[in-house]
Amino acid sequence: MKYLIMMQIDSAVLEQLTGEQQREIQEGHAAFMAETKASGEFVGTQALADRSRSKVIRPGADGPEVTDGPFAESKEFLGGYYLVDVEDEARAVELAKRIPDARIPGLALELRPVMFSDFGDA
Repeated sequence: MKYLIMMQIDSAVLEQLTGEQQREIQEGHAAFMAETKASGEFVGTQALADRSRSKVIRPGADGPEVTDGPFAESKEFLGGYYLVDVEDEARAVELAKRIPDARIPGLALELRPVMFSDFGDA
């Protein structure tokens, strides 16, 4: 079963981290990727640009309208994700707990089962 582990980011929290803490997070993510690749559970990951670079497309009177910025004002936003292929939800939770963000107050991980995926691979 595939699970998406979404990393919910709060810019204010990240800005308060020391250089040492930032290095520990980077090393923790590298270790997580290495571990899940070695176990065959890693499918992929993507880190997203800051939400200030996002665009929102909504229906408008004359067709879709494009505006700058995130959909809604909130402290947390999607900063990236891991896609893992595991035996069950318990294993997905176990893996998510190993991501460094799970140990930083003010950050969060959201775990959700994938219902369908198609990456266009032949």
